[in-house]
Amino acid sequence: MTADEKYMKEALRQAKKALLLNEVPIGCVIVYEDKIIARGYNRRNTDHSTVSHAEINAIRRASRKLGDWRLEGCTIYITLEPCQMCAGAIVQARITRAVIGSMNPKAGCAGSVLNLLEMEQFNHQVEVTRDVLREECSTMLSGFFRNLRESKKNAAAKNGAGENAGENSLK
Repeated sequence: MTADEKYMKEALRQAKKALLLNEVPIGCVIVYEDKIIARGYNRRNTDHSTVSHAEINAIRRASRKLGDWRLEGCTIYITLEPCQMCAGAIVQARITRAVIGSMNPKAGCAGSVLNLLEMEQFNHQVEVTRDVLREECSTMLSGFFRNLRESKKNAAAKNGAGENAGENSLK
C-alpha cells in the first residue's frame, strides 16, 4: 500500500463519520511531515452551516495545530474533488499537494468543472494527484445518494398511499 492509499483510507474513515450523521460522506485528512495533523468530514446539515465541508473543517484544525494559516508542506487527502469554496481555501492556505479520491463532474474545481488548484494566474498552485482509491470513494458516495433517492421515493409513496387511504375512508 502506498502512502497516498494509506492516508486516503484515513480520509474514508472520516467520510464514514459523516455517513453516520446522515451527511454526504466526504472525508479529509491533512498530513504534515508524514503525520496526520488534522481530520475533517462533512457536517453541513449537523452544524447548519454552508461552510462546514470536510476540507474547511480540516484546514481550521491544521492551522490551529501548526499555529499558522499557511499550510505549506502539507498534503490534503479528500475523498471527493473539492468544490469552488474548498478549492479556494486550499489555494489560500498554501497547501502544497492535494490527493483526490473521486472526481465530481457536476461541481468539482480541481479539474472537472474548473481547476482552481492549478491555475497559473494565482500566486500559488497546488500539486494534484487524482483517482487514489477512486472506486472505494465513489462507491460510498453513490451508495449514499442511491439510499437517499430510495428513501425519498418511499416517503413520497407512503404519503401518497396515506392520502389515498384517507380519501377512500371519507367516501
